[in-house]
Amino acid sequence: MADFNSASNSTGKEKEEEEEEEEEIVRVEFSEIEKSKVGIMRALVQNQDSSNSKEVNDDLILRRFLRARDMDVEKASQMFLKYLSWRQSFMPPNGGCFTHSDVATDISHNKFFMQGHDKQGRPVVLVFGGRHKQHNVDDFKRFVVYVLEKICGRMPRGHEKFVAIADVQGWGYANCDIRGYLAALSILQDCYPERLAKLFFVHVPYIFMTAWKMIYPFIDKNTKKKLKGTLLNDIDEEQLPEIYGGKLPLVPIQDC
Repeated sequence: MADFNSASNSTGKEKEEEEEEEEEIVRVEFSEIEKSKVGIMRALVQNQDSSNSKEVNDDLILRRFLRARDMDVEKASQMFLKYLSWRQSFMPPNGGCFTHSDVATDISHNKFFMQGHDKQGRPVVLVFGGRHKQHNVDDFKRFVVYVLEKICGRMPRGHEKFVAIADVQGWGYANCDIRGYLAALSILQDCYPERLAKLFFVHVPYIFMTAWKMIYPFIDKNTKKKLKGTLLNDIDEEQLPEIYGGKLPLVPIQDC
């Protein structure tokens, strides 16, 4: 089993650190095609965006939107402009973020946690679907954004994506919130594209498949590729929560 925190000797440790550093550099490097398309996209967006948003100058953000649209500059630009409009109308003013008090109802459900990383160093988050309670969809949207901003704000250097585990044990009709699920999916795909690396479902009851059949058609093809099934193929045992036989305690998202 791989151990990212130790090495057999100092030489081995130094080599391991060098390799990790090289991996981080590779992850953020741009190909010549990407550099060119990011530049073209920025020019198109700046020509249409009157808000002078700082995101326009972030190459990584622009590349994520390009990748979400298969490197189609025009489609990515339109997607990004819609994102900027959404952010200006939905987020707190002056570049602010939602706080604990803004999402207190969803936090009280004790359903979202974040700890550990997968074998590539990406952070792992855990959501308990059976603890979700349907309520005002706009409040839930704010919680989804609160969570995603927390995750992105704690992304390790050299990484852009996170891995999610959805535990739906005990899920029933009382937890069925199709409007909320679709709203969360839309925010993830349209406003935080290429942030989700993989999504694992565990403890899936048969009844959940009824809701899943309604949600699945709204999942875009790039997101569908990220739906996975075996945790230990991607996450070392010591990086899993204790409830799955790992060694890490659960850490509520608000405490991260």
